[in-house]
Amino acid sequence: MSSRRPDQVALYPRPPALVACSLPVQVRALGEELASSDHSLWVLETFHPPTIYLPPQALRSAWLRPGSGRSFCEWKGVASYWDLLRDDGGPQERRLSRALWSYPQPTERFSALAGWFSLYPALMDGCWVDGEPVQPQPGGFYGGWILPWLQGPFKGDPAHPELR
Repeated sequence: MSSRRPDQVALYPRPPALVACSLPVQVRALGEELASSDHSLWVLETFHPPTIYLPPQALRSAWLRPGSGRSFCEWKGVASYWDLLRDDGGPQERRLSRALWSYPQPTERFSALAGWFSLYPALMDGCWVDGEPVQPQPGGFYGGWILPWLQGPFKGDPAHPELR
């Protein structure tokens, strides 16, 4: 457990805030390290655990392939999705569909996110922030990173349907 003071997501702002963070972030996917960075951008929104965005140079770009579909966020704009593809030349490739997303042209308020990537922790082998394991935000749509020092309830949690 982290020795950090508790952070209550109910007190995060709406509209969301964009905060730079220097805590180390590591992500493993498809059996290997996918990303590592000491620089990330966190979107903090009421009742959501942080959504963490990583700079493109922090990821194995050779694994990224454009994915299907797009989505719209009233705050950030239109998101594009990305698949992870690991093809080692063996008999079968390994793919995680729509595992990451980015905002190629975010709204002005979130312009710093342009070209950065976030991902669904639930689809990864593991995610860590400052050495602490991440729990995925409940619900298939949400990409929040639940950390040991965060206090919910979290949007998407079936125990709190009022937050859907």
